[in-house]
Amino acid sequence: MKETVIKVENLTKKFGDFIATNQVSFEVEKGEIFGFLGANGAGKTTAMRMLCGLSIPSSGSATVAGFDVYRQTEHIKQNIGYMSQKFSLYEDLTVKENIRFYAGIYGLSKQVIKDKMTSLLEQLQMTAEENSLVKSLPLGWKQKLAFSVAILHEPKIVFLDEPTGGVDPVTRREFWNLIYEAAEKGITVFVTTHYMDEAEYCNRVSIMVDGKIEALDTPRNLKTTFNAGSMDEVFLQLARGAKRTAD
Repeated sequence: MKETVIKVENLTKKFGDFIATNQVSFEVEKGEIFGFLGANGAGKTTAMRMLCGLSIPSSGSATVAGFDVYRQTEHIKQNIGYMSQKFSLYEDLTVKENIRFYAGIYGLSKQVIKDKMTSLLEQLQMTAEENSLVKSLPLGWKQKLAFSVAILHEPKIVFLDEPTGGVDPVTRREFWNLIYEAAEKGITVFVTTHYMDEAEYCNRVSIMVDGKIEALDTPRNLKTTFNAGSMDEVFLQLARGAKRTAD
């Protein structure tokens, strides 16, 4: 029996009269790569902030890693990883210092940090750069380091907010290999992206329009449903009806 790690029912967020997220409902299973798509203004960033325990919903219900988004936000934060387009790294710290800093925040012991740092640097082939400032690294290296740091504490879920923005297609593909490896270990990957080819890599995809989920299925089924040759075509068909322009 598959384990549900994110359960959302009629989740709504209002800012005054503006309904940013309007009765959103879905479930995500353990080890699933779940694509959360939508044009600017669709409400996906607002929804993600609620799921990460950073914003309290106006109504509806949701649990993340078994914890309630209203009452147990600190527990949620301890059981998830997060990476944004800005890579979530400190540019003026070295590679080693970034790893040590985030591992400490996640509450790992000194010995565990030492062991994980050694294996991580070897895995990323960055042992020679361990004392280099992060700002001196190529963009693709920063990206892979940021993702690896986000799952260093082996969270149940990792939230990736447009993590591959600004990098070349080859580096993006390498990054997705890291995502596959994480999912195979049982980590659920919740990812937003503007690259529709990346939507094809997800197990399932939801597409938000004006605060509501207008479609949710596997990429193959979505393309069949919308008689489309690619996820880009599916997205365009849905996004054309959007009335909002800012998230």
